[in-house]
Amino acid sequence: MRLKHFYKIVLLLIVTGFSVSCSKNGDLAPQLTVSVKTVSFEPEGGTLDSITIVANSKWSINNPASSWLQLTQTNGNGGTTVITLTALSNDTKFSRSVTLNVAADNGQARIITVTQLGKLYPSYNLTPIAPDSTGMSSNAVQLAAKMQMGMGINFGNTMESPQEADWQNSKLTESYVKYVKSLGFNSVRLPCNWVWTHLSDRSKAKIDPAWLARVKEVVGWCVANDMYVILNSHDSPNANAIKQDSVNAMQKAIWQQIATEMRDFDEHLIFAGLNEPPVEDAQQMAILNGYHETFIKAVRSTGGRNSYRVLLVQAPTTDANKAATLMKTLPTDKVPNKLMVELHDYTPSLFTIVTDGDVSWGKMIYYWGAGNHSTIEPDRNATFGEEDVVISEFQKSKERFIDNGIPVILGEYGLWRRNAIHNSNYLPLDMEKHNQSVNYWTKYVTKQAKEHGLMPFWWETGFMLDRKNNAILDQPMYDALVEAYK
Repeated sequence: MRLKHFYKIVLLLIVTGFSVSCSKNGDLAPQLTVSVKTVSFEPEGGTLDSITIVANSKWSINNPASSWLQLTQTNGNGGTTVITLTALSNDTKFSRSVTLNVAADNGQARIITVTQLGKLYPSYNLTPIAPDSTGMSSNAVQLAAKMQMGMGINFGNTMESPQEADWQNSKLTESYVKYVKSLGFNSVRLPCNWVWTHLSDRSKAKIDPAWLARVKEVVGWCVANDMYVILNSHDSPNANAIKQDSVNAMQKAIWQQIATEMRDFDEHLIFAGLNEPPVEDAQQMAILNGYHETFIKAVRSTGGRNSYRVLLVQAPTTDANKAATLMKTLPTDKVPNKLMVELHDYTPSLFTIVTDGDVSWGKMIYYWGAGNHSTIEPDRNATFGEEDVVISEFQKSKERFIDNGIPVILGEYGLWRRNAIHNSNYLPLDMEKHNQSVNYWTKYVTKQAKEHGLMPFWWETGFMLDRKNNAILDQPMYDALVEAYK
């Protein structure tokens, strides 16, 4: 009878909205949960709210870092308890961390890991302002749709070179921006060098004000001509524990400066935190996500329109295959639906990039795609990385991101012809098939990217367009791009 009464009580509790967790002998099962396992603080410190502890017995927290980390409560009698953590300013150059041990009388234990960066560089968020949503109404998907109404292009080998015109025949001009717009390009990716040669005080990660103003001028020309601009930091830092603190510190410093300077531009401006960060495994991916989150927090902290700006984060090595397996989640952003993902594609690189001779891992490819292989020079035909691989990579991106409401920017893709103008040392013997291959690759990759939902940005570095004279140098290549968008 007692057993029947017990079951009746349990049933009554379930019906009335209560839940009971029991062990095999009828006692309540030990319970202890914490809502947060990891906490990170900026060097300036601050308070983190709403860490919830749920237990069915007394519990306590051991805090070895009480000199710099304060908790509103370190013990409880059970039930649900909400505590806050406050970190004092870390005025050293070194990060610090502590493991908080949460132990309950019922035998359960949990840990909370708290980290705080050091002040390797000074803060540049000196004039934060209130959030301003004016002109920032589009979420990431909506903004991507607007960008896809035209073509995308890079102003490559330009603002990311040591000095602006080092790798080009001309600096960027407003007339060139207007010319590019007239060709049908409504979106520009502006790779930019900040850390390499444009810090006026490297010890403080201070960006040269003249360079910051010059970049702003170019962005302004694009926005004034109703063009969307992706402005990046063209750095590709290693994702390893040794450099983690210094990279995060630099990310924070430069993006606070860039974001503050560019804060008044509307949604036509998109920030991209990095370029091609090398990542090979889950551990490195976690570090890369940290870089992304530092970038996001730095931009958001400046306020104004940056509070709602769409931001672009790079997939591991900007590789579609690695993105599908390693990029399980997006970095944390307190503003929902404002992130895009960036990929690059130079498949196969022996055809698109390697042009100065054979390399240890393969021979240069001159001929690519169905119907374009040469019988005159068969050892230069592509044997991998053709149409099937392009489709496979873009399909993975579509399934992982686009189908889940996350826009994908194909930030770089492109190639150039091997001819006497660009490279007279390694000329194909079958120039007709080579030219067909270049035109076909250009159209095919662009078209497949579009059909799979990606927004492609052609890597233009002076081979297709003459910047000094505002003219087309490679008409068949340009025509192939235009055809792909139809």
